[in-house]
Amino acid sequence: MSFNPEITGKVALITGASSGIGRYTAVEFAKSGCRLALTGRNKAALEETATLCKAEGVTSDNILVVVADLENVEDCRRIVAETVGQFQQLDFLVNNAGVLVVGSVKELPLEEYEHQMNVNVRSVFVTTQAAVPHLQKTKGNIVNVSSLAGLRALPGKVAYCMSKAALDQFTQTVALELAGDGIRVNSVNPGVILTNCHRNSGMDEETYQKYLAHSKIMHPLGRVGSPEEVGQAIVFLSSDKLSGFMTGVLLPIDGGRSVTCPR
Repeated sequence: MSFNPEITGKVALITGASSGIGRYTAVEFAKSGCRLALTGRNKAALEETATLCKAEGVTSDNILVVVADLENVEDCRRIVAETVGQFQQLDFLVNNAGVLVVGSVKELPLEEYEHQMNVNVRSVFVTTQAAVPHLQKTKGNIVNVSSLAGLRALPGKVAYCMSKAALDQFTQTVALELAGDGIRVNSVNPGVILTNCHRNSGMDEETYQKYLAHSKIMHPLGRVGSPEEVGQAIVFLSSDKLSGFMTGVLLPIDGGRSVTCPR
């Protein structure tokens, strides 16, 4: 079961754990025997994630499912409180929950911009702030799920790019602020990953399949990524044994796309 025995028994809180990167990050932590707090808006989908984690050997009493909407500030605080209430500690915070709002500066309604920033930025700030006192006790680690869009401009996604660039600055600034407490803070910056993110943004299936085909050209490795690959990187960054001298890192998981010229 153990991919990394050093983190066995530790507690990981994963936001947006109902699908995609969040789901498979939970599974990767489960392989190492972590106790898990899984949060998201869809209870049935969270239970599906919990079932996958149980298949890796984590028992039901070591999995906490918390339904929450992180656009609600109090829910951001509540997920931390419920995690610590259940497990009496917090070792890893994975700020994964996010949305993709599509639109240019010419057309994007203000309310859509605010929704984008509230979910992708404000929720991370509030959740992290609530988690810090508990992470100080365990010398824990934070991993934020950012995006290639934090490192490169993508026209037609102005609010999304802004939100991820803000998240990258948050990662590096907080890494400096918390280094003295023994808390490491890093981010992963994925390229195109096989999740429902683009479908949820309003892309129809035909357009999505064309996008995936074109993405094979955009990524020098000739393919898109899997959520499992991102989850493995998150576990790597969470582990003091594997990445103990890394903090403030923005880690691209993008098949080389971030270092290419536009094409």
